[in-house]
Amino acid sequence: MKKLYVLILALLFVQVYSQKNDEAERKSMIKNELNSYAKMIGYNENPNTLNYDLKYQRLELSLDPAVQFVSGTVTSHFQAKQNMSSIYFDLSNVLTVSEVKYHGANLTFTQLSTKEVKIDFPTSIPAATLDSLSIKYSGAPDTTGSAGDAFTISTQGGTPVLFTLSEPYGAQEWFPTKQSLNDKIEKVDMKITTPSQYNVASNGKLFSEVITGSNKRTFWQTNYPIPAYLIALGITNYTKINDTMGIPPFPFVNYLYPATTSNTTTMSNIAYTKNIMEMFETYLGPYPYRNEKYGHMEFGWGGGMEHATMSSMGSWSRSIIAHELAHQRFGDKLTCGAWNDIWLNEGFATYGATLANEKLLMTNTQFMTYLANEITNITSSPSGSVYVADSNLSNTNVIFSGRLSYSKGGYVVKMLKWILGDDAFYSAIRDYHSRPNLAYNYVKTADLKNSLLQSTGKDFTEFFNDWIYGQGYPTYQIKWNQTADQILRFKVSQTQSHSSVSFFEMPLPIKVNGTGGQVAYLVLDNTTNNQNFAKTVGFPVASVQFNYEYQIVQKNSTVTKDTSILAVGNSEKEAIKIYPNPVKNQITVTGISKAQPFEIYNVEGKLIKTGKYSSDKIIEVNTLPKGIYFLKIDDQNLKFIKE
Repeated sequence: MKKLYVLILALLFVQVYSQKNDEAERKSMIKNELNSYAKMIGYNENPNTLNYDLKYQRLELSLDPAVQFVSGTVTSHFQAKQNMSSIYFDLSNVLTVSEVKYHGANLTFTQLSTKEVKIDFPTSIPAATLDSLSIKYSGAPDTTGSAGDAFTISTQGGTPVLFTLSEPYGAQEWFPTKQSLNDKIEKVDMKITTPSQYNVASNGKLFSEVITGSNKRTFWQTNYPIPAYLIALGITNYTKINDTMGIPPFPFVNYLYPATTSNTTTMSNIAYTKNIMEMFETYLGPYPYRNEKYGHMEFGWGGGMEHATMSSMGSWSRSIIAHELAHQRFGDKLTCGAWNDIWLNEGFATYGATLANEKLLMTNTQFMTYLANEITNITSSPSGSVYVADSNLSNTNVIFSGRLSYSKGGYVVKMLKWILGDDAFYSAIRDYHSRPNLAYNYVKTADLKNSLLQSTGKDFTEFFNDWIYGQGYPTYQIKWNQTADQILRFKVSQTQSHSSVSFFEMPLPIKVNGTGGQVAYLVLDNTTNNQNFAKTVGFPVASVQFNYEYQIVQKNSTVTKDTSILAVGNSEKEAIKIYPNPVKNQITVTGISKAQPFEIYNVEGKLIKTGKYSSDKIIEVNTLPKGIYFLKIDDQNLKFIKE
């Protein structure tokens, strides 16, 4: 027994330590990403690059990880959006352009202090014309100020290493491109020449590695639309580990520092990526880059960076692995169309890690502690919005707020799941990143809201106004009493931490505990302040719990039994509503205080189903064909959609 006790203590210690270590790594990741965003220059798009669509780039570069230098040629295919007499590319002015080739001829160009190169055409290019040019350039990428970590030369184990990290505007520090959040590049070729002893990791699929003398030429290609800031390189004496994952299988490729391969914990966590991938595909839909790969390339920057198809990793906790993998859908496949909407990247990635914690990485007790800590963090200040106002686009602490962009953004996603129910939520999220107008494109908060409306029939305008654009959180005062008829009556009052929100309309999770051990779960659809509810539970009530599984964000709420209020005669009738809607299998009706007969009609007025409903029962509709129906109950006709 002593040995067993010691073993249990040891396991508990490991679990607590692992949780704390994961949280420390997450905070470090956020801090490092914040530092990266010091490159934020206060805009979402360069107006000089709005006259063309960048279709394709071929980077033919010579690089040595021992030398802070880049040289080569970048060929760009573009389509004119209007008549064009000149074209601009984003490019650092510390790199020197030596030649611009256009149809075999040299073009005149000007390098500007604004980190742009302006190229003049001999004659105007008509709108809709597909054209191309090549820029030859060289130089030592800037290592100072805001450019410092875009192109980094370092060492690992005594061996030189080169890695890039271009989010948000660092791509211009090492190659000419278009960085505005309005144009993804449909195809990119990376043809990199290095000394032969090094391996090159990058986006997409590896097509070839050819050694000629002392040099190696590595060819990577991605055919998925990609923003410039997600194009990445890692170069050192990587150990390459080729594997597969998923059903059906696709490549799982890891480029690791040699020393890392002997770290059993790290290698176990990397292998566990397969489990996370499988779980994500179950709930979130297929991995979006199956035709190419998923993998990791190790780099010397803390945390991780979600480069499309191949995340750059400096930390290897399973939670951070999950965060970066979630980014492949949210951040890479769907990319925030303005830095104001960064929560669409980071909030959804945080929810991805939360999902991994819930389904794979934590016990239920650990997960409840994790959620409680998240709420504590979110509510540590009474103000601050998830959406970043234009006035704050130069404030990196606001843009990359761990409390708002990450934690609150992630919890907003979790609350969407609470409101919709698991099935409707996951179906809606799969729809969101699969819609033809959104997939592999830029998105904004309004796009998510509109997609949710299409998928669920529910308008989340007020919800987004409160939780994304508004600030703060609610505090609830819930009073309850059960009278002799066993009807459980509630009065719900709410205060808000910030004046930007007049009222948080939310379904409130209630757990009712009976004197004989009975349990009932209720939802109070709280739409107005000082709202009264009446519920039949069918047993004597001992206690009432609110937010029992941390379903919603709130702070300092109270639940009290108060026999002086809510007598039988003065309880206001609760509005009758259907939940969820749309529905797949079962309907719950709120606002019913006693057993009621019900009827279901189709849109043609034909009676389809009858029965009796009380608040502790459900209405089965799984056998109904998909379509629009009307539930008649308590002299009300309630429309619902059967999925």
